[in-house]
Amino acid sequence: MKTIRTVAIVALMGSCAIATMDVRPASAITLMDFIRGGRKRTAPEQAYPGQPGYGMMAPQRLEDRSAAKPPRVSSPRYYTYKPEQMRKIATDRLLDPVVTGSVQNYGLPPMLRIPLADARQFLPQVEVRAPADVAKAVEAFYAGRTDFVWIDGNGLNARARSALTVLADAARIGLDPQDYAIAVPADNFDRADTVTREKDLVRFEIAMSAAVLTYVQDTVRGRIDPNKISGYHDFKRKSVDLVSFLDKAATSADVAALIEEQTPKSPQFLVLKQELERLRAETVAAPRVEIAPGTLLKPGDNNPELANIVSGIKQKASEALKAEHAVVLAGYQGTPELVSLVEAFQKEQGLKADGVVGQASIRVLTGGDTTSSKINKIEIAMEQARWLPKDLGSRYVFINQPAFMAYYTDHGAEQFSMRVVVGSKANQTYFFQDEIQTVEVNPYWGVPQSIIVNEMLPKLRSDPSYLDRMGYQVEVGGRVVPSYAVDWYGSTNSVAVRQPPSSDNALGELKILFPNSHAIYMHDTPSKSFFKRDQRALSHGCVRLADPRRMAAAVLGISMDDVGREIAQGHNRALPVPQKVPVYVSYFTAWPNKDGKVEYFNDVYDRDMYMNRAFEATRKVRQQAEG
Repeated sequence: MKTIRTVAIVALMGSCAIATMDVRPASAITLMDFIRGGRKRTAPEQAYPGQPGYGMMAPQRLEDRSAAKPPRVSSPRYYTYKPEQMRKIATDRLLDPVVTGSVQNYGLPPMLRIPLADARQFLPQVEVRAPADVAKAVEAFYAGRTDFVWIDGNGLNARARSALTVLADAARIGLDPQDYAIAVPADNFDRADTVTREKDLVRFEIAMSAAVLTYVQDTVRGRIDPNKISGYHDFKRKSVDLVSFLDKAATSADVAALIEEQTPKSPQFLVLKQELERLRAETVAAPRVEIAPGTLLKPGDNNPELANIVSGIKQKASEALKAEHAVVLAGYQGTPELVSLVEAFQKEQGLKADGVVGQASIRVLTGGDTTSSKINKIEIAMEQARWLPKDLGSRYVFINQPAFMAYYTDHGAEQFSMRVVVGSKANQTYFFQDEIQTVEVNPYWGVPQSIIVNEMLPKLRSDPSYLDRMGYQVEVGGRVVPSYAVDWYGSTNSVAVRQPPSSDNALGELKILFPNSHAIYMHDTPSKSFFKRDQRALSHGCVRLADPRRMAAAVLGISMDDVGREIAQGHNRALPVPQKVPVYVSYFTAWPNKDGKVEYFNDVYDRDMYMNRAFEATRKVRQQAEG
């Protein structure tokens, strides 16, 4: 019985639900009501009057209930990205004049001042389009003004030329310069046609303000709204005070510096920026190393592919590693005595250092990411970094799903890292930020509705006593009932299932909670073998920790021995975190390590693909509007 029970529980491990010490009815977390239908039970019955899910359904024919398919709880989905549409700035309401006579100033250069009537003729014809927030800010800034920011009596002023240089170099910080490209009036013009010249300059003034504000907004919060990519993304989009920025630009002695100050300055972003510059400076790519598909070499094996493996290490390893193993690299003659070299390379690349050259090692050795694909990953990482706070803080937990790693930082320095297991592609972990509040020792596992419906329900319809035998507790409307007493063909929106603390519990010894609407948390697991794998997208969505006691001790500010003593008491207990710890459940296929070196990872959920689609959709909308 113990073996059967353990196997069944391991099959469900990693599943997530926010389960408090007093379990709530499932209606608080249910994702759907179930399709009606049922079948007579063969197990003994006991009446529980008025309990939802029992005795509440209209009688149906036996064959109807048997044929009814179990319902499914769907995972979040990815969307067709719809970028913010560009709208026309209401130029007919800009630069409202302050009447001083029959001729109005409008803030125009003296050579271009014209009567009010003429101005009203051409202002409505000046068409500039911008994102809605930018358009609104431009309208608010210019309402009632009698001066310009970007032009003077000679045309474009020094402020404009300085700002144009920054916009043209937008690719340096992972943005697209074409998004901010505008028509610049020529220095040479027909002085007899002052109206056309004035119209061109006014259009440039408005377009320049719109371009600068779009750039500033993009560099602060990103071009892409993450919540429009998929249901797995969850971020409150940053707001930018655009009118205030334009006020500062109008009086700034160094507008280029003012614009560049808005770019993120976190250590991680600066490393990404440097890596982007380095990659773009590469002019000659090293020849690609080819290793036969399906190659698997274990320590002691001899294989013709060993020569290619050594070539790959020579290309990809750090100078320090190559210096340390220079004798082996220089004297390689096809012998298999390369285990220490391979293990050192694997460790440097963040792989399992076991000396076995398999799929993960081959991906790195053969280049994995070309220079162009690395550039793309860096640009995506810079965009996503803008969704996070400008400063991650001096103390925080950072989980990077493609790396399958969690990192604990304190006093601004990484203290330790550990392997994690994250959601499978069918049960993806979300991308969001929150705060760690509680560590629960000897936890209950509140089974989420997605697992009750998608995985348990088919079994329960043929075997209603299944949960009783497995040691789970079932509640209907807050009342504990036997599993066989529930009508598993009826609605389960008030049915809750939980697994008591035990050595078989799917959450292991403890879980670390940062309450969120996605029911994601970090936890222990009895299934330790998964941490030995390089590809660890294996859970139902929560984050399993290889060393949960260490993480718990860190966030609680106590020793690992203290954590062990709490667990040894055997009681379910919630330990409040003295000071909430920010946690970033992130998704970066390129991210710096603690030594300032950018590491690259597989796009396990294909999210970079959706980011690229969002970039392209945004590019089309913006550049069509400018054209």
